[in-house]
Amino acid sequence: MEKYTVKNGKALRYGFTTGSCATAAAAAAAQMLLTDTAVIDAVITLPGGEQATFGIGQIDRSKSSVSCCVTKDGGDDPDATHGAEIFAAVTKAKQPGICIRGGVGVGTVTAKGLKIPVGEAAINPVPRRMIKENLQRIAKKNGFDLAQEGLEVVISVPSGVEIAKKTYNPRLGIVGGISILGTTGIVDPMSEKALVDTIKAVIDKQYAENPKRILIAPGNYGRDFCRESLHLEIERAVPVSNYIGEALDYIKYKGFQEVLLVGHTGKLIKIAAGVMNTHSAYADARMEVIGVHSAICGADGETVHRIMQCVTTDQAFDLLKEKPYYGAVKAAILEKILYHLGFRLKEETKIEVILFTGDRNHVMKSAGADRLAEAIRKDERKV
Repeated sequence: MEKYTVKNGKALRYGFTTGSCATAAAAAAAQMLLTDTAVIDAVITLPGGEQATFGIGQIDRSKSSVSCCVTKDGGDDPDATHGAEIFAAVTKAKQPGICIRGGVGVGTVTAKGLKIPVGEAAINPVPRRMIKENLQRIAKKNGFDLAQEGLEVVISVPSGVEIAKKTYNPRLGIVGGISILGTTGIVDPMSEKALVDTIKAVIDKQYAENPKRILIAPGNYGRDFCRESLHLEIERAVPVSNYIGEALDYIKYKGFQEVLLVGHTGKLIKIAAGVMNTHSAYADARMEVIGVHSAICGADGETVHRIMQCVTTDQAFDLLKEKPYYGAVKAAILEKILYHLGFRLKEETKIEVILFTGDRNHVMKSAGADRLAEAIRKDERKV
């Protein structure tokens, strides 16, 4: 599948995620294992229903196991994993079903707050589902009953340990390699400017529908929270990615009266330090924010030290939840976030904010957030 998009007058080629590559390697290995025939190209189904074809290399076959690899192609927007060889080894197992494990170069999750439980291989939910669904299809087609027998899949990336050094995995509590990622299976080749332009275009569309109120969120985490906890339509949230400041500038320029910002603490807590581009490559400050405000509210040195050792905001707030100053810390952080947001908007647009941790155990809401969420819900019913 060759797919292109036009950005800034240039045709840019889409690439594939590590999740798609791992799935293709696993599908090819399973096909060879169950049919005892060589596979040169693997065709898989992506989460959106599209089919994609991948070239297969480095095949190692035996009666009970097959291993092969796919070389990751990031398209015209390559990241650190572009060109990496992603292997899958598939083995017949006595235990029914499909078991997926991480091998060499695939990281292990060591901190709470991520999509995968602590101790598990950093193979995200969508890639896991892709692998299972494609292997289920292959097993069914070839008469292999997964209710009676099983397949074990081991994903490995020999260069993963070195590649991970170029990523923020260690700071996220993922050790020993890279993550196998992807929600659509496709890498959208989008430059920073092109992404900001796209965000502005979505804001334009929202303004045409309702010039009074707008709902924004950094990404899928925030949008999922909108749907599940606030009962707001996911399609109504403008995905502003890491570009909080630039999105707010444009919202103020357009003349919106109110904006509701919803997102994970891992990103939005940085705003309390005045950070308006929340990408980890620009700034972190998450633990510094929590640590300083905890100290101001009465935390002792040992507690602040433990906070500074945390790798996720979930961990840090878990340390505080039984402390008498827990509520004061959250209130102080929220107040500082609102200060910086208000300053960015020059107090010309009213803003409310909701932050939450991955486990939803720690939520911070500005005073008017629920009122604004209800107003947006009413707006949605009118559309």
